Amino acid sequence: MWQARGRHTGPAAPDVLRKNLQALKDAETVQDFVELPDADTPVGETAFEARWPVAEEVTVRARLTLAEWSGRGQEWTLTAEAEQPWDLRWPSPAAMFWPWEADSLWGHETVTGERFLDTNPLPADEKELRRTLRGALRDTWSIHVVVHEAMTPDEEGRRSLVPLLPPGLHHRVIEHRAAPHQLRTVNWALKESGVEVPRGGALVLPGVPAPADYDAADFTVRSVFLDGTRPTEVLDPVLRFAALPRPLPEGGDAALTVLREQWQLLTLEEELARERKLVAMYKEALEAMTESRELYREAAEHAHEALAAAREAAALAGEPRQASARKSGSPFRQLGRTLERFKESTKSLRPLSTTATTATTATTTDSPAPVEPPKQDDDDTTGTDRG
Repeated sequence: MWQARGRHTGPAAPDVLRKNLQALKDAETVQDFVELPDADTPVGETAFEARWPVAEEVTVRARLTLAEWSGRGQEWTLTAEAEQPWDLRWPSPAAMFWPWEADSLWGHETVTGERFLDTNPLPADEKELRRTLRGALRDTWSIHVVVHEAMTPDEEGRRSLVPLLPPGLHHRVIEHRAAPHQLRTVNWALKESGVEVPRGGALVLPGVPAPADYDAADFTVRSVFLDGTRPTEVLDPVLRFAALPRPLPEGGDAALTVLREQWQLLTLEEELARERKLVAMYKEALEAMTESRELYREAAEHAHEALAAAREAAALAGEPRQASARKSGSPFRQLGRTLERFKESTKSLRPLSTTATTATTATTTDSPAPVEPPKQDDDDTTGTDRG
């Protein structure tokens, strides 16, 4: 896995990426690339994905994200992952996305603003110098090297040492140059970190926090010859520092997760493999649902059997007698019948009208024989007697 972060200090950064990636694709250096639609990126961000071969049957997948920067321009974050452990001799992924020129607007480190693949003289102002070095110590994305010039070098000596490193470190190492009279100020700024730069030497800064295996003596160079020759005494400590186990930089874990889980630039074989994986996943889910349904059905059958057994046991224990008692009628129904009988019995207690009484008397006088009263129910007879 390879990660880097930087700034593009000019306008039209997406146009620069599109043009360079298309040129590399036409030259078959890059197999393919895609600019992700806005719907698949956070608001205010632009993302590109690219894929290229680095060795026999080894493919690199990389994702570059552009985000708004508080200053002028945009900040880019690049994460690349290969199918094998990363080899520093492979091309820098940044060089696969961005075109390199001496004054490239994209080649600025994020924290200090210094340039990749170039010498960066420390500021003449002491306050700005301290700010730059403290920022370099806090930076978790890049490796910072401070080189002290014992005397002002010639044109050959002013060349950056970073291009002499393997390509995989070209956009991960920042070289700071301290002028002869700045040594005391430099070491004062580094005092809190417990390291210092020797006169005419160099130091690989530990960062904050420093790697667990960092020993300042192992990454300090006593003397550097800035005469254009290959400074092996400086390059070797940088390589050793790059090989130390370190945690991912701030925000690097999120960028790596997006690369792995939201990758969209698929080959035909990869698309078929992903579809097969989805089909297998859906099949497993369907089988799990079917199994759950069968288990539910079995549980329901067992519950019905248990309920039937409980009812049978209750019947053997005398439940039928309680059922027959309930069949004779509920208390409310018996109360209703009693009220009906009471209503019928009160009819006989009502007084007869005058017309009805006169008619009854006349009928009794004219008739020679008494007329037998009609039969009445027990309740009605009881009511007449009471009258």
